[in-house]
Amino acid sequence: MCVQSSPYNFKQMDKIKVLLVEDEQTLAMIIKDTLDAQGFEISVAQNGQEGIRMFYELHPDVLVTDVMMPRMDGFELIRQLRQSDRNTPILVLSARSAINDVVEGFEIGANDYLKKPFGMQELIIRIKALVGRAFQYEETTPKTSSWIEIGEYSFNPTTQKLLFAGKEETLSFRESEILKRLCTNKNQVVNTQNILLELWGDDSFFNTRSLQVFITKLRHKLAQDPHVEIVNVRGIGYKLIQE
Repeated sequence: MCVQSSPYNFKQMDKIKVLLVEDEQTLAMIIKDTLDAQGFEISVAQNGQEGIRMFYELHPDVLVTDVMMPRMDGFELIRQLRQSDRNTPILVLSARSAINDVVEGFEIGANDYLKKPFGMQELIIRIKALVGRAFQYEETTPKTSSWIEIGEYSFNPTTQKLLFAGKEETLSFRESEILKRLCTNKNQVVNTQNILLELWGDDSFFNTRSLQVFITKLRHKLAQDPHVEIVNVRGIGYKLIQE
């Protein structure tokens, strides 16, 4: 397997700390050896339970996890970690590529999805891009939480809470990030490509379909106020309208 040097360089001062959760030992060793040679600091866990323990011990810059694993699968690992950590980027590795599996991964808080088999160079680029976006997010995210009014709804993008008539609902990481962008540009079109590049990392047809699923979910969650609507501006993007 050939590994080429990457033109991306998001973290010059320190090594990027990667926690890999992968039960397939041969693949785990190939990834570890490759990333070691490229200057990463990489630790390996063999199942979800071990992954959670090592995550809190090591505080990695990025988590890379398989889905199908013994004791605890990758999706449950992500669910548990996102209860206390919403910022550390998570890359899912899986041979499962059905749209429902991919959407579930994004919905519970994954930031990127790489289908097996994959090239080592693509993995390296994805990791560096995720870490670069994470640093930018930390720098630009407000330190204090605030509520945004959307008609009769109140939305807190920091805590991912959506409030209506005294009832509170917790949005998924992906839903919250999309709604935040729509709220920031209320009554203006938010370009589909921009959303995809910021949240998915690329604007492929597959990811476009995934975004459409999340928009549908958000429409259902906002349906109780008839004066609030997410509309599709064909060929351009989406707009949050509040009458």
